[in-house]
Parts: sequence; C-alpha cells; structure tokens
Amino acid sequence: MKTPHFHRPSHTKIVATLGPASRNISTLCQLLTAGVDVFRINAAHGNREQFSETLALIRQASAEVGIPVGVLMDLGGPKIRLGTLLNDSLTLHAGDFIRFVPGTVSHTENDLTCTYAPLISELNVGDRVMLADGTVELSVCEKSPDCADWARCKVVEGGTIRSRQGVNLPGVKLSIPAMLDVDRENAAWAAKNEIDFLGLSFVRHAGEIEDLRNLIRENSGCCQIVAKIEKPEAVENLESIVAAADAIMVARGDLGVETDIALVPMLQKEIIRVCHRYRKPVIVATQMLESMTHNNFPTRAEVTDVANAILDGADACMLSGETAVGDFPVTTVNMMHRIALGTENAPRNQENLPPFESLVFATDPITAAACRSACTLAKDVGAKCIIVVSHSGATAKSLSQNRPSVPILGLTHKNATLRRMCLYWGVIPVQVPEEISEPDTILDFLVAAMKKRDLLRPGDRLILLAGTKITDQHNALLVHEIS
Repeated sequence: MKTPHFHRPSHTKIVATLGPASRNISTLCQLLTAGVDVFRINAAHGNREQFSETLALIRQASAEVGIPVGVLMDLGGPKIRLGTLLNDSLTLHAGDFIRFVPGTVSHTENDLTCTYAPLISELNVGDRVMLADGTVELSVCEKSPDCADWARCKVVEGGTIRSRQGVNLPGVKLSIPAMLDVDRENAAWAAKNEIDFLGLSFVRHAGEIEDLRNLIRENSGCCQIVAKIEKPEAVENLESIVAAADAIMVARGDLGVETDIALVPMLQKEIIRVCHRYRKPVIVATQMLESMTHNNFPTRAEVTDVANAILDGADACMLSGETAVGDFPVTTVNMMHRIALGTENAPRNQENLPPFESLVFATDPITAAACRSACTLAKDVGAKCIIVVSHSGATAKSLSQNRPSVPILGLTHKNATLRRMCLYWGVIPVQVPEEISEPDTILDFLVAAMKKRDLLRPGDRLILLAGTKITDQHNALLVHEIS
C-alpha cells in the first residue's frame, strides 16, 4: 500500500460541481490538489451514459493524485419550468397581465406554458408565481370557470423571462412528488454504481427521505442522503428532516425564492444550528463565489459570505457554476481554500456548538462521550492530531461534530467509508490495510507513514480513540508521545 497522502490543510470541506469546464482528467487532478473533497454531479443536466463517463474520470483522477474524493449526485427533483415562449424571451412590466395555458409551447406572446401539467388546476387566486430566479413576480388574479383552461396573472415585479426558466410557487401546495420517474431511475443507478451521497431536491417532509432510503436498499446501495432545504415546508419540518437525513444542504438559490430572501441569512444559521444538535454534516450552497465564474478574483462580499458560513459552523461550502461552467475552476477552489484557512486560523468560537446534554446522538452515548473527551484531551496535551479507526465513518463523524482544534485522521480499509469521510469537517481520510486494527499496529503504521512525510517531530503527541475487544464501542483513549 502506498504511503497515505495526508492531504487536507483546512478543516472545512469543499464541494465542486462538475460540468463542461471541469469534466476532464487534467482539471479534475488540479481540483483535487487544490482542495476539492467532494465532486457533485448535477443529474438535472445529462444522462446516465454521461454520468458513467464522469464517474470513471473522477475515480481515475483520485487514483492518479492519491487523494480520496467523495461523489455527490444531486437528483433534479420536480423542478417546474416554463415551456417554450413564442419568441424565446419576453419582457414583462409591472401592471401587465399574462395567462398560463395548457401545453408546453406558447402560441401567443402573453400566454405562458409550463412543464408541470396540473399547474393551472392547483393554482388559486392570490397565489404568487416567481420567475427568473425570483426577480419576476406574478399574482394569480383570475381562473377559467372550469379552473383548468387558464389562469390569469398580474405582473407585480417586471423583468425579462426566457424559455425553460424555473418557476417557483411559494406557499402553493403541489401534488407533485419529491422524485419523478427519472429521479428514481437515477437514484437506482447511483446505488448500483457506489455513489457516496445522493442529494434529494425540494424535500418537504421526512417521509420523502425514507422513500429514497428504501429505493437505495432495494438496489443494494449504501449512498448517504443529503436533504436539500429549499421549500417553506422543509423549514417547517426541519427537525424531522434533519433527523431522517444523513446530511443537509442549505440550498440558498430556491430557498431565497420560495421564502423571503431577507430571511435566508437567519434561516442558514438556524439550519446549521439544528444540524449541530443532531450531529449531521451541513453544506452551504449557491452563489458563494459566483463572480469568479468569469473573473479570477471574488468580490469582498463573497469572501465575507464564505467566511461567515464557516463561522456559522458549515461542514462544507459548495461551488456550482463557478467550477461547472466557469472560466477559472481551479483558481476558484484555491480561493475558497484560502478563505477557509484564513477563517479557521482565527480563534474558534466554541459557543456556536450546542451544549452536550442537548445533543441528539447517531452513535451510542459511550462513543459520543469518548469522542468529546478525545477533543478535550487533544487540546489539553497539545496533540498533533486525533486518530480513529472507523469502519462505517460514524465515529469519525462524531469526532468531527465536536470541532476539535486539531485534524482527525480517519483510518479505514473500506473504500466507501474512505470517500464518505471526505465530507466530514476536519477529517483526513487515510486508507490502511485490513489487518491494522489493534492500537499498537495502528500507531506503528501511522507514525511510520507520518515520519515518511516528515510530519512528526520528537515530543509530538497523538491521541488514539480505540475500542477494547470486549465491546464494539470506541471506549478507550490513548496518548502517544513521539520519542
């Protein structure tokens, strides 16, 4: 086995979306070296043949640079879009009137169509319809007598709309499921192809997460589910959704359209707070460094946004168009990495973490208490790092959620666990031979590997969190000093 790379200078993880700008082996290798921990495949764009090609490239790049990387497939979900406009674009002015009519192609300029067939019947007078990422607002003012032929809307906020743009319906109760047939097919493919994380879009309640989990089991997969918070119903059911999911994404794009955009900063903080209490990783996404899509330097506001997400307690920050279609994907990742390092070097505000007695544990209470003690001990003795062998990744995740001041070396011989730990804050995934499981063999292997990388000096201390043979729990702490 090769000597572990120990790659990960910053604690906060970086998720990068792949697209035409980055879907090649050279760029993938550069992105990994720059600090990407998880690559995102957006299933709303592409087909399963393309997904297979992208996955093969990711695995190849990871092997070439010797850095493990997780893969998140983001299911498209029931994204409602405009149909084809008569002239492909239309400028609306406040006070104008337009109609939604059946079909997917407009035959007159002021008649709009939609990809969601039941839209007209499910709209009610007074409902809001948001177009063009929320910049254009309509209000339903009249419907046809049978409630299905047309819905007349008044333009409240004007702007230009284009064919196939997204339609958001804040507060409208829709019958559409969280997963369409294509989403279920993509999820089954992901389960069979060892995708690490599945993003579930437009979640409204915990039952939709269990539906996806059952589908993953039926296809013999072990994907973890990332629930995307972007609907008002998801905010209302936040605690049960966080409890049911494996991780959460603050999807600020649609969240800022479906809810009041002025509330998004406080919603972000609340979502992160609940994730901390339930010990679940949380990703902050959308427009983090958007100006770098076409510029090689971010705005001060974007830098502050990324830093504040980290200070709020995000486990990971996500790049979307910046790395998928941007002109400077590697430069953008380098910048996000720089911001993370600059923010993490400031004194940590441990007050952001909820009190121990209020936590909801996914691991057993003894392991959870041992993880907390390991982090305290590492600080007290000035340890270099915390070491744990984690077969499923759960104990490494529990350590991560305590936000220790030193890196966590998560050791495993399982490839799936190695990639899963790529999302966990502060965890450096390290692959070890299967026979390494006892404290002595763990320390011998790791000390030799770290010395080979010139990472240890005499007097350095390491904390090992291990389990005794009489129990499956991680219930023993060992302090090792380098002689």
